Amino acid sequence: MKTSRFVKAARMADLERKGCMVLQVEGHTIALFLHQGSLYAIDNRCPHMGFPLDRGTLQDGVLTCHWHHARFDLASGGTFDPWADDVRSFPVRVEGDEVWIDPSPRADEQGRQLQRLEDGLQRNIRLVIAKSVIALVEKEGGGHEPLRTGLSFGARFRRDGWSMGLTILTCAANLLRSLHADDRARALYHGLSAVAQDCDGQPPRVPMRPLPMPSTGPDSLKRWFRRYIEVRDAEGAERCLASVLRGGGDPAQVADLLFAAATDHRYLSTGHVLDFTNKALEALDTVGWPHAEAVLPSLVLNYATADRMEESNAWRHPVDLVAILHAAFDRLPEALEAGARRQVVWGGRTALIPVLLGEDPRAIADALLTALREGATLQALGGAVAYAAALRIARFHTANEFGDWDTVLHTFTFANAVFQGLRRAPSPELARGLFDAAMSIYLDRFLNVPVARLPEGGPGPAQDRMMLDELLTTFDRRHQVDEAGLLVARYLASGAGAGPLLATLGHALFREDRDFHTIQALEAAFRVYALTEDPAEKAHVLIAAARYLAAHAPTPRAQGQTFQIAYRLHRGERIYEET
Repeated sequence: MKTSRFVKAARMADLERKGCMVLQVEGHTIALFLHQGSLYAIDNRCPHMGFPLDRGTLQDGVLTCHWHHARFDLASGGTFDPWADDVRSFPVRVEGDEVWIDPSPRADEQGRQLQRLEDGLQRNIRLVIAKSVIALVEKEGGGHEPLRTGLSFGARFRRDGWSMGLTILTCAANLLRSLHADDRARALYHGLSAVAQDCDGQPPRVPMRPLPMPSTGPDSLKRWFRRYIEVRDAEGAERCLASVLRGGGDPAQVADLLFAAATDHRYLSTGHVLDFTNKALEALDTVGWPHAEAVLPSLVLNYATADRMEESNAWRHPVDLVAILHAAFDRLPEALEAGARRQVVWGGRTALIPVLLGEDPRAIADALLTALREGATLQALGGAVAYAAALRIARFHTANEFGDWDTVLHTFTFANAVFQGLRRAPSPELARGLFDAAMSIYLDRFLNVPVARLPEGGPGPAQDRMMLDELLTTFDRRHQVDEAGLLVARYLASGAGAGPLLATLGHALFREDRDFHTIQALEAAFRVYALTEDPAEKAHVLIAAARYLAAHAPTPRAQGQTFQIAYRLHRGERIYEET
């Protein structure tokens, strides 16, 4: 509840003589106007870029800033140009010859900032998004509320549903714990701006209602959901999913339903369907399962319209990988049953990796089945496959075409999604994703010809800060792929802590103009790194991340300039003055 606290600010005689006065009132720079017989007090800094509003033009109750011609209602501070944002107004009263102003903090400042964020998302105004995120993160300390707002907005206001923007936002939220405090608002700004861009000019999504309650049980709804996706019936499938959610389906049940349909066909849309699903579930881990009914149905159109690799020449000729996979799937139940009877800890990861990176797809499928029979858990195999996919990036040679970075990236993010999914809701259906990822790793083998040698860092003094500064400088120059990988290897070999390295890589990522695949690459690498035990393998995963980032840096960094303007305004700096 807001409490009023008026402070004596000026003499009425002075204001009548001048018409406008600029006052300092308890840390606020306030422009006090006498216009058409009434008094008005507003923040003197234009909310757009900070230009002094007392230098503007006032006519008929509308104040126009001279820098970018934003117009404001003098009484309320509301703008007629949404890109400029509203300016704060202050209550004012006159007692005799004294003018009193109330500078008390506004009531429900968080609610105001969330509304401001919603406005920025609706109109795709990056500066407004940045300003609201900076204020929210400073107040909250984390990113829960900005993530929740962006997730809700993106799921509602894009007819085609979940896409790159919501994935970037979730990746950014997942990375927050690894970032320096100063980079967290910047990361969310990139994610929320991506959501706004995805939704800009798009019609909203009209969700399907669930079946009338009580509806059929979850087992039938899962079967029907998969059947309708099989025939590309998005509406029928969405109604099944909505019914499961409305009927109280728990997170594991719903994840199982989605993962099963996402692996009924091979490597849907080069892995994006499963990756998007994994990201949606991770976002709900943060904002809470009660938001699932609003968020998860936005995935369904991706399932129904996805490219299926059964229809891809590369997966059918010269070797019919789909036939190899189907034969392996026929043997999968037996392998899982045999492995469940084993009471030993699987120790075959080291031997499996070279097979996964080899040139015999039948041997790859057989090796996975053998590992399962020997007692390998699905999670353990998920980690091994994800690591092998990371090695394709770590060994990617720059003699390849630039666009082929995306090929190895798709395999890696898909393998990571399978890995994370198996940790969340392991099932025989999702286990098929292991084999799909392994076949994609096989298809990427020529992108390691010639093979880029994995860098090694010998023991040396732990000059960690100096090496991290050098790494950032490396990202300032083009074509520094191998150099970036070598610096990461040397840093880790020095014995320095990994936390500062992760934060530095995150800083380097978010100071660039956002790139969907680069953000995916680092987020997946950080996940796999955290879940990998062997120090050498952990280093290889971060080498892969650094090499991918170096291949895509530097960018013009224009989006970061917008964020920096918002940050300087938040600190009260005078942007219009030369520094």
